[in-house]
Amino acid sequence: MKSPYRAFESIKVGAAASLVGISLLSGLAWAEEGDVTFSSKLLLTGGVTNIEGSAGGGLTPWAVIGGNGTKEQVGASAFYTNVRANDYTLNTGGVLLGIYDRVELSVAQQKFNTREVGGLLGLGNGYTFTQKIYGAKLRLVGDAVLEQDSWLPQISVGFQHKENDRGDLLRALGIKHDKGTDYYVAATKLFLNTSILVNGTVRMTKANQTGILGFGTNTKDKYEAMFEGSIAYLARKDLAFGVEFRQKPDNLGFKEDNWYDLFVAYAPTKNVSVTLAYANLGNIVIKDKQRATYLSLQVGF
Repeated sequence: MKSPYRAFESIKVGAAASLVGISLLSGLAWAEEGDVTFSSKLLLTGGVTNIEGSAGGGLTPWAVIGGNGTKEQVGASAFYTNVRANDYTLNTGGVLLGIYDRVELSVAQQKFNTREVGGLLGLGNGYTFTQKIYGAKLRLVGDAVLEQDSWLPQISVGFQHKENDRGDLLRALGIKHDKGTDYYVAATKLFLNTSILVNGTVRMTKANQTGILGFGTNTKDKYEAMFEGSIAYLARKDLAFGVEFRQKPDNLGFKEDNWYDLFVAYAPTKNVSVTLAYANLGNIVIKDKQRATYLSLQVGF
């Protein structure tokens, strides 16, 4: 039988990648109708969060600070998402606090259900991995929205500390740690004249499948720099389309495919957003050509 690692590789791709639409509204929404000079926060900015709990794209954190609060306010958001692939299910949720558009604090929990594939791999039907993620982000320079006359993007640094509940299994599989921390720097620029947002993130990580399969191995336990990118187009002030990319490390002895997806996100009000996305999952051990869709609800203030 092929390695069981592969099963969780692709569901992680589907789960995390398809959540891109959730967070692309964070920093993409248009200004309120009638605004001539844009406020510190665009409509719905910070009202959504990504799969790891940080404001940004579904695959990657951006430099934006979550919550709808301006530089004189505190904002917050919460999300809940269900992702269903051909053979796996993800349920995830979390909360986020944005402080004066400068500091972001977040907590998220991920649950990956292997369904019948868990039985085929000897783990039992419905075997579930749970991971808790604690994040923080600090805006250093720039303003992705207000500084339209400057080439300088908004730049932030942050971390995501992850704790996996399957330490005994992971160690039996040769995984070094069931806890780990990713560090990143993100740069985000919104071009209002073309309604396009561009983000680039560099992440230092040794996570296996973003931590679902722990961190490092007995033979490879070092941080590597991974690139993550996002491009989004705002068709209307309440409707966005886009694509994201996330590079993956190779700690487990086989190639972890890079992630990508397509999404559409709709914001019926300033405080609510609904997102539908599609992801190509590729091969999942004995299951080939896996695909996933997800539906997510976000609320924020």
